[in-house]
Amino acid sequence: MLIRYIQIAVFLLFHTFSSAQYTAVLAQETPVSKAPTAQDIFNRKDQWVEQQLKEMTLSEKIGQMLIAHSPARFQSADNKHYQKLSMLVSQGKIGGIMFLKGNTYDAAVLANRFQFLAPRPLLISADMEKGLAMRIDGATEFAPSMALSATGDSGLVYSMARVIAHEAKALGIYHSYGPSVDLNINPLNPVINTRSYGDNIPLTIEMSKAFIDGLQSNGMIATVKHFPGHGDVTVDSHVKLPVLQADKKRLENLELKPFKATIDHGVMSVMIGHLAIPHITGNMTPATLSWRIVTRLLRKELDFEGLIITDALNMKALYQDYTLEDISLRAVEAGNDLLLFSPDPELTHSTILNAVKSGKLSERQIDKSVRRILLAKRWLGLDKKRLVNLNSIPQHVGLQSHHELAETIANSSITVVRDSGALPVRARNSKNILHIILENKRHSLSGETFSEKLRRTFLAKTIRISPDSNSLDYRNAADKAKRASTIIISTYVEVLSGAKSLELSNRQQEFINSLVSGQPPKKPLIMISFGTPYIINQFPDIPSYICAYSSSGLSEDAAIRLLKGTITPKGKLPVSLTTGLQ
Repeated sequence: MLIRYIQIAVFLLFHTFSSAQYTAVLAQETPVSKAPTAQDIFNRKDQWVEQQLKEMTLSEKIGQMLIAHSPARFQSADNKHYQKLSMLVSQGKIGGIMFLKGNTYDAAVLANRFQFLAPRPLLISADMEKGLAMRIDGATEFAPSMALSATGDSGLVYSMARVIAHEAKALGIYHSYGPSVDLNINPLNPVINTRSYGDNIPLTIEMSKAFIDGLQSNGMIATVKHFPGHGDVTVDSHVKLPVLQADKKRLENLELKPFKATIDHGVMSVMIGHLAIPHITGNMTPATLSWRIVTRLLRKELDFEGLIITDALNMKALYQDYTLEDISLRAVEAGNDLLLFSPDPELTHSTILNAVKSGKLSERQIDKSVRRILLAKRWLGLDKKRLVNLNSIPQHVGLQSHHELAETIANSSITVVRDSGALPVRARNSKNILHIILENKRHSLSGETFSEKLRRTFLAKTIRISPDSNSLDYRNAADKAKRASTIIISTYVEVLSGAKSLELSNRQQEFINSLVSGQPPKKPLIMISFGTPYIINQFPDIPSYICAYSSSGLSEDAAIRLLKGTITPKGKLPVSLTTGLQ
């Protein structure tokens, strides 16, 4: 009871602390010259950690290993999911929360609420590869990793990660599931693609280290993923189990290089991917559930000393051959410290508890994982301060300086892969511009904001060619294209969870290729990819091609500036194409 009174006192203290005072305290912080590393954090003997381990029941220890999910939105007291999660947290059966979609204040209030209920500090996390805005409305949205590589500027990557750390910590989030260090070797990869820094190993390592330093120098745990490498597959693990056909030599020469470099650099967390590597395991066991991958390869051969976390355990890749009970037990047997997003955390908890009681799992192994988790929480300072100041949020989240950084990245990353002399759009070619939206999604609103920007800038008219377009739509598009002074084709083929393909249909390809071959040589025809850069592989003869890597408003603005000629394109393509354009 005394502990709860102290918690209440601390809570009130933070909420009466003025925003000006809070900002002044932050201004006195000394910058970290060297980013903290896993080697620094997880090798130490800590009295607080050992005391917690001694006091914990077996049930509470297992709870530390489970990261449950929660929307970062207001939930009423009688919401069943909220009630269940609150109960598990208060019983010590949950050691962390991963926030899904929500908004700034709701996220912070929920973080405080769950931290207040928890007998020990929670590790609150989110997937923030492109910034906190991936999950939280009101935060700053950045370009994807591939765009960062296109800038060639690791300083921008560091600055971006620093912003992510400050925004997330203001809401009580301390563990980031990024960066992705997968080498996107396969152009048809539907789940990694622009989330990767590319297929250039030295560039990927340079950008990854900068991102890690930006997070960990500012009090945030970075996570490299998806071990041992998710870049050379053609299946989305949200839908089905991908298979990586790579032997040990191939892994060492390609996929493992960014992981080894970032582990040696001191990254604190590694996420295991849901993919099979039969040449390594001898079977189709997902890497997440494989002792050979998690413990032998990552923990022993690569000498990783930090936190090992599974990818989300609700993903369909795992359920082709296993039940949730199988998955929960095998994930711990494999050597994972943290089990992320079980669809039923209570069942996962009871499965592991019963396995330890029956002797299938050793409590000694559980203790090793929990010690690492507690060391991480201790480093974050959660043993002393776990509640956040709601009054300080406007001083840290969504600042104009953060937006300007995101804009700089978008402008610096936009890449002219090929130009036949169409850029920038000249006055004589701007009198009758036709904008064609080309996408692989049905019933989509993609491109509407870009269409409006083109209309305001060039008085351009827009038509849409989607999988639902019929013969009349195609004839209408072909007729308008003949009469246009300039044709701008925007493609919105992006990485989406559950996507089966990053290609356009044969009919769409035939239509665009017919436009290319049917137009007069001097008529400007420009394609802009607001997504995967590999889309040009389907249109090898396109005369002018721009890659923006993202469909965000800032990427669209950068494209408009490029078309107008108000910015000079500096981006360089960080991936290989089959068209020989590099």
